[in-house]
Amino acid sequence: MVAFGKYLKRKQIDEWKGYYIDYKLMKKKVKQYAEQLQVGTQHPRHVLKDFSRMLDTEIEKTVLFMLEQQGLVASRLVKLREWHDSIQEQPDISSIIELREAYREVGRDLLKLLKFVEINAVGLRKILKKFDKRFGYRFTDYYVKTRANHPYSQLQQVFKHVGVVAVVGAISRNLHELQENEGSFYSIYDQPVLPLQDPVVDSIKAAVDKLTHSTNFLNFMAQHALIMQDELQTPSEDTIDDRKYHFMSLLLNLGNTFLYMVNTYIIVPTADDYSMSLGAAATVCGIVIGAMAVAQVFSSVYFSAWSNRSYFKPLVFSSIALFVGNAMYALAYDANSIALLLLGRVFCGLGSARAVNRRYISDCVPLRIRMQASAGFVSASALGMACGPALAGLLQTNFKIYKFTFNQATLPGWVMAVAWLVYLVWLCFSFREPLRDPEEEQSKSNESRSITERDDNGRIEEGIRKSLLISSENKQEDEDECDESEEAPEDSRRPANSLASAYRLLTPSVKVQLLIYFMLKYAMEILLSESSVITSYYFGWSTSSVAIFLACLGLTVLPVNVIVGSYISNMFEDRQILLVSEIIVCLGILFSFQLFIPYSVPQYVISGLIMFVAAEVLEGVNLSLLSRVMSSRLSRGTYNGGLLSTEAGTLARVIADATITLAGYLGRSHLLNATLLPSLLISIVSIVATCCTYNSLY
Repeated sequence: MVAFGKYLKRKQIDEWKGYYIDYKLMKKKVKQYAEQLQVGTQHPRHVLKDFSRMLDTEIEKTVLFMLEQQGLVASRLVKLREWHDSIQEQPDISSIIELREAYREVGRDLLKLLKFVEINAVGLRKILKKFDKRFGYRFTDYYVKTRANHPYSQLQQVFKHVGVVAVVGAISRNLHELQENEGSFYSIYDQPVLPLQDPVVDSIKAAVDKLTHSTNFLNFMAQHALIMQDELQTPSEDTIDDRKYHFMSLLLNLGNTFLYMVNTYIIVPTADDYSMSLGAAATVCGIVIGAMAVAQVFSSVYFSAWSNRSYFKPLVFSSIALFVGNAMYALAYDANSIALLLLGRVFCGLGSARAVNRRYISDCVPLRIRMQASAGFVSASALGMACGPALAGLLQTNFKIYKFTFNQATLPGWVMAVAWLVYLVWLCFSFREPLRDPEEEQSKSNESRSITERDDNGRIEEGIRKSLLISSENKQEDEDECDESEEAPEDSRRPANSLASAYRLLTPSVKVQLLIYFMLKYAMEILLSESSVITSYYFGWSTSSVAIFLACLGLTVLPVNVIVGSYISNMFEDRQILLVSEIIVCLGILFSFQLFIPYSVPQYVISGLIMFVAAEVLEGVNLSLLSRVMSSRLSRGTYNGGLLSTEAGTLARVIADATITLAGYLGRSHLLNATLLPSLLISIVSIVATCCTYNSLY
């Protein structure tokens, strides 16, 4: 990955050279400001105003040139429109071909302009990040607050490229009308579902989507998967060739994701009954459900390290661990052992290969279909979340074979054990380990020789050199800092090697986003894990009723993401959606409390639906913003950003399940309010924290 300065120099158009933002000059100014503040020759307020003035000038230069070029393109389109009208009166094949090529030439020039705007937008974000890193995230808050929302904002011109969409529409519509194989001229507005068949139009559309950072459905789903696309990388620059990609292996990878989510939630409707049948309290279901999350805290680390060398072996180990864990879970009933029950769930958590699932998509799926694969990952997770409780609701039987009991408590374990055994056989016969580049193999060989001389911590550190959560801004920022004028390369590139060093890299914005992720996972886990206990106490629901309720919640994930990803996210900023979603989650929690009136089914169902849907929306925008504000040093190493966010969510689930068990000592009549109160407090704190860092989430 080249530094952004080198990338800018290589990609800039020579005749437009004087209209790009002067990234190198601004970077030098940041260094000068730091030196001046250190020796006390400059006041911070003067630094802010001086740098703001410089940014305003650079942005104005870029925006005015962009508008000038848009005008030139528009005037060319006006002339082509006149030519187009004359051809329609007297159709001529050669003229149509010539006109189509003229439109394509305009389209190619528009692509150059879009790339110009994109490079300037990325450079602007980077210099803001660089300034914030030097001066404590004060400048972005000030600059965005005073510029971004102003009615005459030139900053919005850069990030929203006002006017370009109209030009794109003109080129797209006219090229579509000139298709050779159409018996009559259809408009893209009349039949918007028709594919854009001209390569130039497809390229323009991809460039516009990339430039706007619009969160369409696939991108919105990918954010849930923590799989981010390099903002400076294009499909033509994709480093993954087809030798690494194997469709059946991708399906098996997604199959592991689906089965694991089924495995996680299939026991939720029956965990309380199972606990009571073994002599424990119903609220012990919190520990039973949470035991899997406890083990996942550790499994996410070693699976990340393992996937650096292989994908097949970790998936095999995952399948075996889950087969053994589910068998132990099922056998606990006849053994009358709550310890065996918990140990079985721990084994299931040790088989959590979600780090491998994400890594495989990031490393082995070509860029042109990576968004689809990422959406498949989230869809598989959502489907598994819905199928787990639904399947539990169907397993309503009771019989015995030899000494083994098969009932609603043990059947989830037996069914999943068989499912993982079948999956293991399919995996062994159909999965293909992706080929690695010769340079990568040589690196692995050298690394393996040096590993023998290191301790265990060193081995893990070397094992994870690539984080799944790598946004291109972070990667480029890291390289930008590695020059002679700043920190030494070994200091600026060194990843965090401990939790303490990782914590020191967490800025206020990152901490807030991790807090939000913790909050939403905590609230969702409370809702799901205690559902069987709450509904049986207040409403007398059967296992089947609980299973149907949980399955319906899971089925809302995809429709909600379609609506938010395709429409809402294109109308509002991520930070706006983030804050509104937090408030709705808080309202859902408030509505869930039992206060002065008898608790009713409509109150429980509506509040649960509001809370769950809002949390799902919140998760997507939260992870998107997290990838933008996270330090580059957290983009790799053992304690990378992806691991930290995953651990935050897993820790939230563990604490939520422990809260349910501890609240059980107060009695089932107080369980609901006792578990909702921490959720409400954390939600309020996250809303306040978001408001305090709102203007840095840009």
